[in-house]
Amino acid sequence: MTELKRLALHDLHTELGGRMVPFAGYEMPVQYPAGVMAEHTHTREKAGLFDVSHMGQVILRAGSYEDAALALESLVPVDVAGLSEGRQRYGFFTNDAGGLLDDLMLANRGDHLFMVVNAACKVQDIAHMRAALEPQGVAVEEITDRALLALQGPMAEAVLAAHAPAVAGMRFMDVAVMEIDGAECWISRSGYTGEDGYEISVPEGAADGFARKLLADDRVLPIGLGARDSLRLEAGLCLYGHDIDAGTTPVEAGLTWAIQKIRRPGGARPGGYPGADRIAHDLDEGPARRRVGLRPEGRAPMREGVALFATEDGEDQIGKITSGGFGPTVGAPVAMGYVPAQFAEPGTRLWGEVRGKRLPVAVAPLPFTPANFKR
Repeated sequence: MTELKRLALHDLHTELGGRMVPFAGYEMPVQYPAGVMAEHTHTREKAGLFDVSHMGQVILRAGSYEDAALALESLVPVDVAGLSEGRQRYGFFTNDAGGLLDDLMLANRGDHLFMVVNAACKVQDIAHMRAALEPQGVAVEEITDRALLALQGPMAEAVLAAHAPAVAGMRFMDVAVMEIDGAECWISRSGYTGEDGYEISVPEGAADGFARKLLADDRVLPIGLGARDSLRLEAGLCLYGHDIDAGTTPVEAGLTWAIQKIRRPGGARPGGYPGADRIAHDLDEGPARRRVGLRPEGRAPMREGVALFATEDGEDQIGKITSGGFGPTVGAPVAMGYVPAQFAEPGTRLWGEVRGKRLPVAVAPLPFTPANFKR
């Protein structure tokens, strides 16, 4: 068995009482003494601090930003070249069948691209980029000496602005480089909770001191993987390897909004990425199945893997749940999954099989909790 890696802030997590578990090859805190429910609620109401240093941080450099961006467009169905300096957007790598190899964030940092990719996929992602982009003159640099923290919640701006006043002027998906206590921090106004907040890349040597300063604020609690999962589920956000994977197209997953018009058929730079024909077909004809929100009736959650049926006694499974649990903000169970397109209309009643028993579940709009981003 491969030995688990430790985060730069491992000692701080254990000092804070974090319960450490294996996740994506790392020892990660799943929760702290406050517990998942309290951590979730605190993030929705105040501010939560997440250590997401397991994620991959990557820089792409070429002769110019445009050179790097156009090269990257050979791997993603995203308008990278048209992204303004100081701005970030969501994207994904696709395979030849139009499936999702990983989802990611990419930013225009003036003369280069900065990317954040998922921890479980970062080795493959970096190898994928090197094989495809280096022959096009793009240098792919993995950043291994920086921690990545996420400060999320309605009070995140006030907390971080006490250390870097300029963050208050940032909009959702803005990126900036700022010095905080002598350390160069790479900051984006983004996150994966549905709340306002920031992701901050900080040199490893400064990470402990910076995290402690944020946690010294009464408005901030440390938050583990448990609440991170319930927060993103309520926000209707996909978790790679669960809600999206190599067998899922972005149109099936409801991620069409992330494929800009310029990259679609009829646009100025259509296609040119793996699986473009399949994705164009789904865009034009509609996918055979769709990711939907699901609201189980009653108080019992329906979790990942629960089979879905069109009727209480039907024999043929029509879909399955890919993420599910109790939504503390919603005050009820919530889930996401895939169903045939004809069953995807909100209000459609389906049945989930839990321990051999069929229980009713209704298709519901996403997100379950409205987003609170600063536009």
